[in-house]
Amino acid sequence: MSRVLGAALHGVDGVPIEVEVRLSSQLPRVDIVGLPEAAVRESGARVRSAIGAVGQPFPDRRITVNLAPAGIRKSGAGLDLPIAIGILAAGGAIEPEALTGLGLVGELALDGRLRPVRGALPLVLALKEAGCQRIIAATGNEAELALAPGQPVLIASDLVQVLAALIAGHELPRAELATPADMPASNGPDLATVRGQQGPKRALEIAAAGGHGLLLRGAPGSGKTLLARVLPSLLPPLSRAEALETTRIWSAAGSLAPQTPFVRARPFRAPHHSATRAGLLGGGTPPRPGEVSLAHNGVLFLDELPEFERGALEALRQILEDGEIVLARAATRFSFPARFQWIAAANPCLCVALLPRSSELCSGGRGSVGGRGGS
Repeated sequence: MSRVLGAALHGVDGVPIEVEVRLSSQLPRVDIVGLPEAAVRESGARVRSAIGAVGQPFPDRRITVNLAPAGIRKSGAGLDLPIAIGILAAGGAIEPEALTGLGLVGELALDGRLRPVRGALPLVLALKEAGCQRIIAATGNEAELALAPGQPVLIASDLVQVLAALIAGHELPRAELATPADMPASNGPDLATVRGQQGPKRALEIAAAGGHGLLLRGAPGSGKTLLARVLPSLLPPLSRAEALETTRIWSAAGSLAPQTPFVRARPFRAPHHSATRAGLLGGGTPPRPGEVSLAHNGVLFLDELPEFERGALEALRQILEDGEIVLARAATRFSFPARFQWIAAANPCLCVALLPRSSELCSGGRGSVGGRGGS
């Protein structure tokens, strides 16, 4: 029997998972228990192929993998690596002492390569809080993992490197940033790009100074969107703690791109008015952060405000007060941070939005659109 620590996502937070592996003298099979999702149940096939690809014998016995605590549903493929190491340790290929204080995060390919996983930063932070002195993750998550405070995270590109470190004591490289985290980042256009518009520009300055919401109303083409995009440049730069918190949310949502592996500028989110309530507020299976959480520590811009679903706009009222959104499910609750600067834009009426050049609009019933009178 062997034990090794991994982690699973619960909303935007990581939860330490103890992977227990036991070999028994029964018909060969891999059983994974402890409320695993489909991706976790399928890890048995990936682990078997990866272990064989690196030249290690796969135990020809009944393998029972327990993911504790059993009351939390586990999702994602980040438990592949701890399951593989647990199986090899239970079979005698790795000494139990090598697993002391060790945390593992990574998805395995069939040939033994380590793939990056969604939410690697909150997973590693959870392992650090659980007391792991050494944490090994995939090279593809290097940039975001370098932001994690405390002991540096070790990275590996395949299972061969992990086994060399655990069996032969080889040194693994540490996660490092190619771009310094404190390098100033662009927050988008500034007030110098806006000509005229002295009244709206003054309103932007007041809103930025006091953290107020702002509604821009005017005809199409009058510059509402440009004015909204100027707001992040008026806000102070992200502190390191805010950058870490924002990157953790984006990592859990799977929104970090290879060219932007961490968030250095205040986010500016402008969802389309056709966005669903789940896309705006968060949800899905497993639940992921929505646009309001991706705008945390930044700006949320709702263009064409009257076109959004009424239920989503009503829900924004409580989010703006509390600074978070709580999604209640049958078995658990998920809390997503959502403290942002809110700005919206709208046209004077539906007629102007559809036919802005018509001179017959907004004149009672003469300029009706779709059978409705102008307003």
